[in-house]
Amino acid sequence: MKIAEIREMSTADLAERIQAEQASYQQMLLNHAVSPLENSSQIRTARRNIARLKTVLRQRELNK
Repeated sequence: MKIAEIREMSTADLAERIQAEQASYQQMLLNHAVSPLENSSQIRTARRNIARLKTVLRQRELNK
């Protein structure tokens, strides 16, 4: 997900997306612990997407 796409989202959508991404990330970690993922770089990508989402949300909070 690109930063430009994230910035176009509303604040409510952003918060909702963070929750969904975190749930997906936790499930991915659990699955990886049981049996290795085919592409383990998905974990890093998910973690970075969550960080991008949180960064934009925090920037919006500080700009208010």
